[in-house]
Amino acid sequence: MPSPLADHRVLTRHFRKADPVIAEVIRQVGPFSLQLERNRFGMLVRSITSQQISTKAARAIRLRLEQLVAPARITPESIAALSLDELRSIGLSQQKASYVHDLAAKTFDGTVRLASIGRLDDDAIIDQLTQVRGIGRWTAQMFLIFALGRLDVFPHDDFGVRSAIRQLYGLPELPRRAESLAIGARWTPYATIASWYCWRSLDLAKQQTPEAGFPS
Repeated sequence: MPSPLADHRVLTRHFRKADPVIAEVIRQVGPFSLQLERNRFGMLVRSITSQQISTKAARAIRLRLEQLVAPARITPESIAALSLDELRSIGLSQQKASYVHDLAAKTFDGTVRLASIGRLDDDAIIDQLTQVRGIGRWTAQMFLIFALGRLDVFPHDDFGVRSAIRQLYGLPELPRRAESLAIGARWTPYATIASWYCWRSLDLAKQQTPEAGFPS
């Protein structure tokens, strides 16, 4: 992540003023840390293959795909060289296999220009990526965050972020779009950071939940 994210004090000062709720999460979790994914194509493939399945199943498919293309990496070339049947053999549905092929094809023909996509603004990147079948706005936002390190991305439809907002702000139910956007507006220009801390707050809550059979 580029500066000023390396300066924990900048973020702390910003959120103390803009949103004390997130500031408290920052105090509990500690400094922001996020390793960017350098293999942009590989990340998009994983995002497509992971849709609507468990983390365990997604990890298993990813490992089988890596073995299938070995010793090559997951690239447009290695994916294009696989048939739909080969992709289905590792656990992908017919639909997801076609999505992965479409990503490779659109990378080849220049519809998606991963090498230079970072030069575009966030909305233009989302517009470019969502031309691929199987890539929607949420997947494009995850790419902005985890591949490009964009600072001000608010994935308001993300279930984890919505769940964290519900817990942190004491809401009776998951926030609706307008409610999420109103809260997220406080986070600019660091919505990405606040979202990351929302995810970490869920981890923190799990750690603080007492084990069954023990007093709280």
